[in-house]
Amino acid sequence: MDFNMKKLASDAGIFFTRAVQFTEEKFGQAEKTELDAHFESLLARADSTKNWTEKILRQTEVLLQPNPSARVEEFLYEKLDRKVPSRVTNGELLAQYMAEAASELGPTTPYGKTLIKVAEAEKRLGAAERDFIHTASINFLTPLRNFLEGDWKTISKERRLLQNRRLDLDASKARLKKAKAAEAKATVGVLLGRSGRRLRLWNDEVDKAEQELRVAQTEFDRQAEVTRLLLEGISSTHVNHLRCLHEFVESQTTYYAQCYRHMLDLQKQLGRFPGTFVGTTEPTSPTLSSTSPTTAAATMPMGPSVADLAPPGEAALRLEEVAPPASGTRKARVLYDYEAADSSELALLADELITVYSLPGMDPDWLIGERGNKKGKVPVTYLELLS
Repeated sequence: MDFNMKKLASDAGIFFTRAVQFTEEKFGQAEKTELDAHFESLLARADSTKNWTEKILRQTEVLLQPNPSARVEEFLYEKLDRKVPSRVTNGELLAQYMAEAASELGPTTPYGKTLIKVAEAEKRLGAAERDFIHTASINFLTPLRNFLEGDWKTISKERRLLQNRRLDLDASKARLKKAKAAEAKATVGVLLGRSGRRLRLWNDEVDKAEQELRVAQTEFDRQAEVTRLLLEGISSTHVNHLRCLHEFVESQTTYYAQCYRHMLDLQKQLGRFPGTFVGTTEPTSPTLSSTSPTTAAATMPMGPSVADLAPPGEAALRLEEVAPPASGTRKARVLYDYEAADSSELALLADELITVYSLPGMDPDWLIGERGNKKGKVPVTYLELLS
Protein backbone atom coordinates (compact mmCIF):
# COMPACT_ATOMS: atom_id res chain seq x y z
CA MET A 1 0.00 0.00 0.00
CA ASP A 2 2.87 2.38 0.90
CA PHE A 3 4.61 1.52 -2.39
CA ASN A 4 1.51 2.28 -4.40
CA MET A 5 1.06 5.61 -2.62
CA LYS A 6 4.67 6.53 -3.30
CA LYS A 7 4.33 5.58 -6.94
CA LEU A 8 1.12 7.57 -7.19
CA ALA A 9 2.79 10.59 -5.62
CA SER A 10 5.78 10.22 -7.96
CA ASP A 11 3.53 9.96 -11.05
CA ALA A 12 1.57 12.98 -9.89
CA GLY A 13 4.80 14.93 -9.44
CA ILE A 14 6.01 13.99 -12.94
CA PHE A 15 2.65 14.94 -14.45
CA PHE A 16 2.69 18.27 -12.64
CA THR A 17 6.25 19.01 -13.79
CA ARG A 18 5.34 18.25 -17.40
CA ALA A 19 2.22 20.40 -17.17
CA VAL A 20 4.22 23.33 -15.81
CA GLN A 21 6.86 22.94 -18.52
CA PHE A 22 4.23 22.71 -21.28
CA THR A 23 2.39 25.79 -19.97
CA GLU A 24 5.56 27.87 -19.69
CA GLU A 25 6.51 26.89 -23.25
CA LYS A 26 3.15 28.04 -24.52
CA PHE A 27 3.61 31.42 -22.85
CA GLY A 28 7.22 31.69 -24.03
CA GLN A 29 8.62 31.51 -20.52
CA ALA A 30 10.64 28.32 -21.03
CA GLU A 31 13.01 27.00 -23.66
CA LYS A 32 11.96 24.09 -25.85
CA THR A 33 14.20 21.42 -27.39
CA GLU A 34 13.58 21.49 -31.15
CA LEU A 35 13.73 18.39 -33.29
CA ASP A 36 15.96 18.37 -36.36
CA ALA A 37 14.57 19.26 -39.79
CA HIS A 38 14.65 15.66 -41.06
CA PHE A 39 12.66 14.46 -38.07
CA GLU A 40 10.09 17.23 -38.55
CA SER A 41 9.82 16.23 -42.23
CA LEU A 42 9.13 12.63 -41.22
CA LEU A 43 6.44 13.78 -38.81
CA ALA A 44 4.76 15.94 -41.47
CA ARG A 45 4.80 13.10 -44.02
CA ALA A 46 3.32 10.68 -41.46
CA ASP A 47 0.53 13.11 -40.57
CA SER A 48 -0.23 13.70 -44.26
CA THR A 49 -0.31 9.95 -44.93
CA LYS A 50 -2.70 9.36 -42.05
CA ASN A 51 -5.06 12.21 -43.05
CA TRP A 52 -5.27 11.23 -46.72
CA THR A 53 -5.59 7.54 -45.93
CA GLU A 54 -8.61 8.34 -43.76
CA LYS A 55 -10.21 10.43 -46.52
CA ILE A 56 -9.56 7.82 -49.23
CA LEU A 57 -10.88 5.06 -46.98
CA ARG A 58 -14.09 6.91 -46.13
CA GLN A 59 -14.80 7.93 -49.73
CA THR A 60 -14.12 4.42 -51.03
CA GLU A 61 -16.62 3.12 -48.48
CA VAL A 62 -19.14 5.65 -49.83
CA LEU A 63 -18.40 4.48 -53.39
CA LEU A 64 -18.93 0.82 -52.51
CA GLN A 65 -21.92 1.46 -50.23
CA PRO A 66 -23.69 4.79 -50.88
CA ASN A 67 -26.32 4.08 -48.20
CA PRO A 68 -25.08 5.70 -44.94
CA SER A 69 -27.38 3.57 -42.77
CA ALA A 70 -25.98 0.40 -44.31
CA ARG A 71 -22.42 1.64 -43.69
CA VAL A 72 -23.21 2.30 -40.03
CA GLU A 73 -24.73 -1.16 -39.72
CA GLU A 74 -21.67 -2.80 -41.28
CA PHE A 75 -19.39 -0.77 -38.97
CA LEU A 76 -21.27 -1.98 -35.90
CA TYR A 77 -21.08 -5.59 -37.05
CA GLU A 78 -17.31 -5.25 -37.53
CA LYS A 79 -16.84 -3.69 -34.08
CA LEU A 80 -18.90 -6.49 -32.51
CA ASP A 81 -16.76 -8.99 -34.44
CA ARG A 82 -19.82 -10.46 -36.10
CA LYS A 83 -20.34 -11.48 -39.72
CA VAL A 84 -22.03 -8.82 -41.83
CA PRO A 85 -25.31 -10.24 -43.22
CA SER A 86 -25.58 -10.61 -46.97
CA ARG A 87 -27.38 -7.67 -48.54
CA VAL A 88 -29.19 -7.60 -51.90
CA THR A 89 -27.61 -5.12 -54.31
CA ASN A 90 -29.69 -2.43 -56.01
CA GLY A 91 -29.33 -4.20 -59.36
CA GLU A 92 -30.54 -7.50 -57.95
CA LEU A 93 -33.51 -5.76 -56.29
CA LEU A 94 -34.41 -4.04 -59.57
CA ALA A 95 -34.16 -7.40 -61.35
CA GLN A 96 -36.56 -8.91 -58.81
CA TYR A 97 -39.11 -6.13 -59.34
CA MET A 98 -38.89 -6.43 -63.12
CA ALA A 99 -39.34 -10.20 -63.02
CA GLU A 100 -42.39 -9.87 -60.76
CA ALA A 101 -43.81 -7.16 -63.01
CA ALA A 102 -43.36 -9.36 -66.09
CA SER A 103 -45.09 -12.26 -64.33
CA GLU A 104 -48.09 -10.10 -63.44
CA LEU A 105 -48.33 -8.05 -66.64
CA GLY A 106 -47.85 -11.05 -68.95
CA PRO A 107 -44.54 -12.75 -69.68
CA THR A 108 -45.57 -13.47 -73.29
CA THR A 109 -46.31 -9.84 -74.21
CA PRO A 110 -43.56 -7.75 -75.84
CA TYR A 111 -43.28 -5.65 -72.69
CA GLY A 112 -43.17 -8.69 -70.46
CA LYS A 113 -40.54 -10.40 -72.60
CA THR A 114 -38.38 -7.30 -72.52
CA LEU A 115 -38.79 -6.96 -68.76
CA ILE A 116 -37.58 -10.53 -68.31
CA LYS A 117 -34.53 -9.94 -70.50
CA VAL A 118 -33.64 -6.72 -68.72
CA ALA A 119 -34.22 -8.36 -65.32
CA GLU A 120 -31.75 -11.11 -66.16
CA ALA A 121 -29.17 -8.52 -67.21
CA GLU A 122 -29.72 -6.46 -64.04
CA LYS A 123 -29.31 -9.60 -61.95
CA ARG A 124 -25.96 -10.28 -63.59
CA LEU A 125 -24.95 -6.66 -63.02
CA GLY A 126 -25.90 -6.97 -59.36
CA ALA A 127 -23.83 -10.14 -58.99
CA ALA A 128 -20.84 -8.41 -60.63
CA GLU A 129 -21.25 -5.47 -58.25
CA ARG A 130 -21.31 -7.83 -55.27
CA ASP A 131 -18.05 -9.46 -56.41
CA PHE A 132 -16.44 -6.05 -56.95
CA ILE A 133 -17.44 -4.83 -53.48
CA HIS A 134 -16.09 -8.01 -51.89
CA THR A 135 -12.80 -7.87 -53.78
CA ALA A 136 -12.27 -4.15 -53.18
CA SER A 137 -13.01 -4.52 -49.48
CA ILE A 138 -10.41 -7.26 -49.03
CA ASN A 139 -7.67 -5.95 -51.32
CA PHE A 140 -8.01 -2.21 -50.72
CA LEU A 141 -10.10 -1.19 -47.71
CA THR A 142 -8.72 -3.77 -45.29
CA PRO A 143 -5.02 -2.77 -45.73
CA LEU A 144 -5.89 0.92 -45.31
CA ARG A 145 -7.95 0.16 -42.22
CA ASN A 146 -5.19 -2.03 -40.80
CA PHE A 147 -2.70 0.83 -41.16
CA LEU A 148 -4.97 3.28 -39.32
CA GLU A 149 -5.91 0.85 -36.56
CA GLY A 150 -2.49 -0.80 -36.21
CA ASP A 151 0.64 0.98 -37.41
CA TRP A 152 -0.69 4.48 -36.91
CA LYS A 153 -1.80 3.80 -33.34
CA THR A 154 1.69 2.52 -32.58
CA ILE A 155 3.25 5.63 -34.13
CA SER A 156 0.89 7.90 -32.20
CA LYS A 157 1.70 6.14 -28.93
CA GLU A 158 5.45 6.50 -29.46
CA ARG A 159 5.06 10.15 -30.47
CA ARG A 160 3.19 10.91 -27.26
CA LEU A 161 5.91 9.14 -25.30
CA LEU A 162 8.55 11.19 -27.16
CA GLN A 163 6.66 14.38 -26.25
CA ASN A 164 6.73 13.38 -22.57
CA ARG A 165 10.45 12.58 -22.75
CA ARG A 166 11.09 15.99 -24.31
CA LEU A 167 9.12 17.75 -21.56
CA ASP A 168 11.11 15.82 -18.94
CA LEU A 169 14.35 16.81 -20.69
CA ASP A 170 13.47 20.49 -20.88
CA ALA A 171 12.24 20.49 -17.28
CA SER A 172 15.59 18.99 -16.23
CA LYS A 173 17.44 21.67 -18.20
CA ALA A 174 15.38 24.39 -16.50
CA ARG A 175 15.99 22.85 -13.07
CA LEU A 176 19.76 22.68 -13.67
CA LYS A 177 19.80 26.27 -14.88
CA LYS A 178 18.03 27.47 -11.74
CA ALA A 179 20.32 25.38 -9.50
CA LYS A 180 23.44 26.82 -11.13
CA ALA A 181 22.09 30.37 -10.77
CA ALA A 182 21.43 29.76 -7.08
CA GLU A 183 24.88 28.16 -6.67
CA ALA A 184 26.54 31.21 -8.21
CA LYS A 185 24.60 33.47 -5.87
CA ALA A 186 25.62 31.34 -2.85
CA THR A 187 29.26 31.50 -4.00
CA VAL A 188 29.10 35.27 -4.02
CA GLY A 189 27.70 35.14 -0.49
CA VAL A 190 30.61 33.02 0.72
CA LEU A 191 33.05 35.48 -0.79
CA LEU A 192 31.29 38.20 1.19
CA GLY A 193 31.84 36.23 4.41
CA ARG A 194 28.53 34.43 4.69
CA SER A 195 28.08 30.80 5.77
CA GLY A 196 29.12 28.12 3.28
CA ARG A 197 26.28 25.80 4.27
CA ARG A 198 23.97 27.27 1.63
CA LEU A 199 26.64 26.83 -1.03
CA ARG A 200 27.07 23.14 -0.15
CA LEU A 201 23.33 22.60 -0.46
CA TRP A 202 23.25 24.14 -3.92
CA ASN A 203 26.34 22.18 -4.96
CA ASP A 204 24.43 19.00 -4.11
CA GLU A 205 21.37 20.30 -5.97
CA VAL A 206 23.46 21.01 -9.07
CA ASP A 207 24.98 17.51 -8.97
CA LYS A 208 21.50 15.98 -8.65
CA ALA A 209 20.11 18.14 -11.49
CA GLU A 210 23.02 17.18 -13.77
CA GLN A 211 22.42 13.49 -13.06
CA GLU A 212 18.69 13.89 -13.82
CA LEU A 213 19.56 15.74 -17.02
CA ARG A 214 21.86 12.94 -18.20
CA VAL A 215 19.13 10.35 -17.56
CA ALA A 216 16.48 12.51 -19.28
CA GLN A 217 18.76 13.10 -22.27
CA THR A 218 19.44 9.36 -22.64
CA GLU A 219 15.76 8.46 -22.47
CA PHE A 220 14.88 11.22 -24.93
CA ASP A 221 17.54 10.10 -27.44
CA ARG A 222 16.43 6.49 -27.16
CA GLN A 223 12.75 7.39 -27.68
CA ALA A 224 13.61 9.71 -30.57
CA GLU A 225 15.41 6.85 -32.33
CA VAL A 226 12.46 4.47 -31.83
CA THR A 227 10.03 7.07 -33.15
CA ARG A 228 12.29 7.89 -36.10
CA LEU A 229 12.44 4.24 -37.18
CA LEU A 230 8.64 4.00 -37.06
CA LEU A 231 8.25 7.20 -39.07
CA GLU A 232 10.70 5.99 -41.71
CA GLY A 233 8.51 2.89 -42.01
CA ILE A 234 5.89 5.11 -43.68
CA SER A 235 7.82 4.53 -46.91
CA SER A 236 7.00 0.81 -46.67
CA THR A 237 3.39 1.77 -45.99
CA HIS A 238 3.32 3.79 -49.22
CA VAL A 239 4.67 0.80 -51.16
CA ASN A 240 2.00 -1.46 -49.66
CA HIS A 241 -0.77 1.04 -50.37
CA LEU A 242 0.51 1.41 -53.94
CA ARG A 243 0.17 -2.34 -54.48
CA CYS A 244 -3.33 -2.26 -52.99
CA LEU A 245 -4.25 0.65 -55.25
CA HIS A 246 -3.21 -1.34 -58.32
CA GLU A 247 -5.36 -4.25 -57.15
CA PHE A 248 -8.30 -1.89 -56.63
CA VAL A 249 -7.93 -0.55 -60.17
CA GLU A 250 -7.76 -4.11 -61.54
CA SER A 251 -10.93 -5.14 -59.71
CA GLN A 252 -12.73 -1.97 -60.85
CA THR A 253 -11.62 -2.57 -64.43
CA THR A 254 -12.90 -6.15 -64.29
CA TYR A 255 -16.21 -4.97 -62.84
CA TYR A 256 -16.85 -2.34 -65.51
CA ALA A 257 -15.77 -4.75 -68.26
CA GLN A 258 -18.31 -7.30 -66.98
CA CYS A 259 -21.00 -4.60 -66.88
CA TYR A 260 -20.21 -3.63 -70.45
CA ARG A 261 -20.40 -7.22 -71.68
CA HIS A 262 -23.71 -7.79 -69.91
CA MET A 263 -25.21 -4.62 -71.39
CA LEU A 264 -23.83 -5.45 -74.83
CA ASP A 265 -25.55 -8.83 -74.67
CA LEU A 266 -28.75 -7.15 -73.54
CA GLN A 267 -28.63 -4.70 -76.43
CA LYS A 268 -28.30 -7.56 -78.88
CA GLN A 269 -31.20 -9.40 -77.28
CA LEU A 270 -33.36 -6.27 -77.57
CA GLY A 271 -32.36 -5.75 -81.18
CA ARG A 272 -30.41 -2.58 -80.50
CA PHE A 273 -26.99 -2.77 -82.10
CA PRO A 274 -24.16 -1.13 -80.14
CA GLY A 275 -22.23 1.53 -81.95
CA THR A 276 -25.29 2.93 -83.74
CA PHE A 277 -26.80 6.05 -82.25
CA VAL A 278 -29.63 8.30 -83.26
CA GLY A 279 -28.37 11.09 -85.44
CA THR A 280 -25.17 9.33 -86.52
CA THR A 281 -24.63 6.94 -89.36
CA GLU A 282 -21.03 6.01 -88.60
CA PRO A 283 -19.73 4.78 -85.25
CA THR A 284 -16.79 6.64 -83.82
CA SER A 285 -14.01 4.72 -82.13
CA PRO A 286 -10.32 5.40 -81.51
CA THR A 287 -7.93 3.80 -83.95
CA LEU A 288 -5.69 1.14 -82.46
CA SER A 289 -2.63 2.72 -84.05
CA SER A 290 -3.05 5.90 -82.00
CA THR A 291 -3.72 4.25 -78.64
CA SER A 292 -1.54 2.24 -76.34
CA PRO A 293 -2.45 -1.38 -75.49
CA THR A 294 -3.53 -0.28 -72.01
CA THR A 295 -5.73 2.48 -73.39
CA ALA A 296 -7.17 0.19 -76.03
CA ALA A 297 -8.00 -2.44 -73.43
CA ALA A 298 -9.65 0.11 -71.15
CA THR A 299 -11.65 1.76 -73.95
CA MET A 300 -15.03 0.19 -74.67
CA PRO A 301 -15.00 -0.77 -78.34
CA MET A 302 -17.85 0.25 -80.55
CA GLY A 303 -19.98 -2.60 -81.84
CA PRO A 304 -20.33 -3.64 -85.46
CA SER A 305 -22.44 -1.60 -87.81
CA VAL A 306 -25.76 -2.79 -89.20
CA ALA A 307 -24.12 -3.69 -92.48
CA ASP A 308 -21.61 -5.90 -90.66
CA LEU A 309 -24.42 -7.79 -88.93
CA ALA A 310 -26.29 -8.51 -92.11
CA PRO A 311 -26.03 -12.04 -93.57
CA PRO A 312 -23.79 -12.68 -96.58
CA GLY A 313 -25.28 -11.32 -99.76
CA GLU A 314 -27.65 -8.93 -98.02
CA ALA A 315 -25.04 -6.31 -97.16
CA ALA A 316 -24.23 -5.81 -100.83
CA LEU A 317 -27.87 -5.02 -101.64
CA ARG A 318 -29.64 -1.75 -101.08
CA LEU A 319 -32.86 -2.17 -99.11
CA GLU A 320 -34.76 -0.31 -101.81
CA GLU A 321 -33.77 -3.08 -104.26
CA VAL A 322 -34.85 -5.98 -102.00
CA ALA A 323 -38.03 -7.60 -103.28
CA PRO A 324 -40.56 -9.27 -100.97
CA PRO A 325 -40.18 -13.06 -100.79
CA ALA A 326 -42.41 -15.32 -102.82
CA SER A 327 -44.00 -16.63 -99.63
CA GLY A 328 -45.69 -13.23 -99.24
CA THR A 329 -45.85 -10.54 -96.60
CA ARG A 330 -47.77 -9.88 -93.40
CA LYS A 331 -49.35 -6.89 -91.77
CA ALA A 332 -48.11 -5.71 -88.37
CA ARG A 333 -49.27 -3.10 -85.90
CA VAL A 334 -46.61 -0.96 -84.28
CA LEU A 335 -46.72 -1.12 -80.46
CA TYR A 336 -44.35 1.74 -79.58
CA ASP A 337 -42.64 4.65 -81.26
CA TYR A 338 -39.25 3.69 -82.65
CA GLU A 339 -36.63 6.10 -83.94
CA ALA A 340 -34.35 4.68 -86.60
CA ALA A 341 -30.73 4.40 -85.53
CA ASP A 342 -29.43 4.82 -89.09
CA SER A 343 -30.54 4.89 -92.70
CA SER A 344 -30.96 1.09 -92.85
CA GLU A 345 -33.80 1.17 -90.29
CA LEU A 346 -37.39 2.34 -90.62
CA ALA A 347 -38.78 4.82 -88.08
CA LEU A 348 -42.08 3.72 -86.54
CA LEU A 349 -45.05 5.39 -84.92
CA ALA A 350 -47.25 3.66 -82.35
CA ASP A 351 -50.50 2.06 -83.69
CA GLU A 352 -49.62 2.45 -87.37
CA LEU A 353 -49.89 -0.54 -89.74
CA ILE A 354 -46.95 -1.60 -91.87
CA THR A 355 -46.05 -4.48 -94.16
CA VAL A 356 -43.32 -6.79 -92.93
CA TYR A 357 -41.46 -9.82 -94.21
CA SER A 358 -38.26 -11.71 -93.52
CA LEU A 359 -35.32 -12.64 -95.71
CA PRO A 360 -33.36 -15.90 -95.62
CA GLY A 361 -30.53 -15.86 -93.07
CA MET A 362 -31.80 -12.68 -91.44
CA ASP A 363 -31.55 -12.09 -87.69
CA PRO A 364 -34.85 -13.42 -86.20
CA ASP A 365 -35.13 -10.33 -83.99
CA TRP A 366 -35.48 -8.14 -87.09
CA LEU A 367 -37.83 -7.89 -90.09
CA ILE A 368 -37.97 -5.79 -93.24
CA GLY A 369 -40.76 -3.24 -92.92
CA GLU A 370 -42.48 -1.24 -95.67
CA ARG A 371 -44.61 1.90 -95.45
CA GLY A 372 -45.53 3.28 -98.83
CA ASN A 373 -42.31 3.69 -100.77
CA LYS A 374 -40.16 3.62 -97.61
CA LYS A 375 -38.41 0.45 -96.55
CA GLY A 376 -36.07 -0.49 -93.71
CA LYS A 377 -35.28 -2.89 -90.90
CA VAL A 378 -37.60 -2.93 -87.86
CA PRO A 379 -37.25 -4.75 -84.49
CA VAL A 380 -39.73 -7.56 -83.88
CA THR A 381 -40.27 -6.55 -80.26
CA TYR A 382 -41.94 -3.33 -81.40
CA LEU A 383 -44.51 -5.13 -83.54
CA GLU A 384 -47.72 -7.10 -83.15
CA LEU A 385 -48.01 -9.41 -86.16
CA LEU A 386 -51.46 -9.65 -87.66
CA SER A 387 -52.94 -12.48 -89.71
